[in-house]
Amino acid sequence: MRIAQIISILLLAVMTSLVTAEEQPDPQLRELLRAAANEADSFPDRFDAQVWLSDMSGRLARQVEDPEERIAILKRVHHEATRVEVAPELVLAVIDVESNFDRYAISVAGARGLMQVMPFWLDEIGRPNDNLIHIDTNLRFGCTILKYYLDMENGDLKRALGRYNGSLGRRQYPNKVLDKLRKKWFRV
Repeated sequence: MRIAQIISILLLAVMTSLVTAEEQPDPQLRELLRAAANEADSFPDRFDAQVWLSDMSGRLARQVEDPEERIAILKRVHHEATRVEVAPELVLAVIDVESNFDRYAISVAGARGLMQVMPFWLDEIGRPNDNLIHIDTNLRFGCTILKYYLDMENGDLKRALGRYNGSLGRRQYPNKVLDKLRKKWFRV
């Protein structure tokens, strides 16, 4: 049996386990996942990409109904998180709390996009024309900021998350993110 066939069989098994007995895996989603995994440059191999994308796609399906958008977000999250050496699942938990995966979200303070990046950063780095609603831009900046705070706090997640949210010293925000991380985004 060829490796591609084995991967396809394993992918189908993973996707089948994600749905109830009454539902069938969406063939369009299966093809999107397969194509995404073949193009995923931040994974060690295609099998890892297919398993992670399938697993996370099932967890994200209620918040992002469009399979193409869902896979695009997951691929970019994995790419940007891996680029800065942050767990992609942590980034997913931050996005879950910050914007509920609404890429058009704007907070009362003016933070924008999936990771709720403050627009003053665009002027600070001399890129005022960048669009924080754009998934790639938002994730690039948000992951970089999160990594900076993790390094600043020597890996202390609660303090880094507090800095990220502007609530250093308060527990509510870090606890929300860590709760999402434990209950939804990490593999059991």
